[in-house]
Amino acid sequence: MDMNPKAVGERSEAMVLARFLRAGLVVLTPFGDSQRYDMVVDDDGTFVRIQCKTGRLKDGKITFPTCSTNWNQGTRRDYRGEIELFAVYCPETDLVYVVPIGEVGIKVATLRVTLARNGQTKNVRLASDYLFNGSLTQLVA
Repeated sequence: MDMNPKAVGERSEAMVLARFLRAGLVVLTPFGDSQRYDMVVDDDGTFVRIQCKTGRLKDGKITFPTCSTNWNQGTRRDYRGEIELFAVYCPETDLVYVVPIGEVGIKVATLRVTLARNGQTKNVRLASDYLFNGSLTQLVA
């Protein structure tokens, strides 16, 4: 399987799109790839901008970037003010998680699949709380 980062991202975006369409959501996609969002969901006349990311499962947590990186210029740019939600596809769990941008930092985010070994629960985002259940309504305020 191709491990090119662009191909990996395209597969994740396709998985998110398929899950959204299967749930009956109206999904709009921008022409080209120069927008800061990958898709828009029309939620009863409210447009929700979504950036798709690939989550990686390691040590009981799913980690995903919350910024874009331009490796040629050595710069990072977060998505504040440009999207409402991250849709994270994790190949290891084959699940989609939907995370409001206001609930994560500007570089990276983690979702716990298993509880931390030290028992910490404060400031921990459980993956199960963000599992896509067929609706985005409760996530967008």
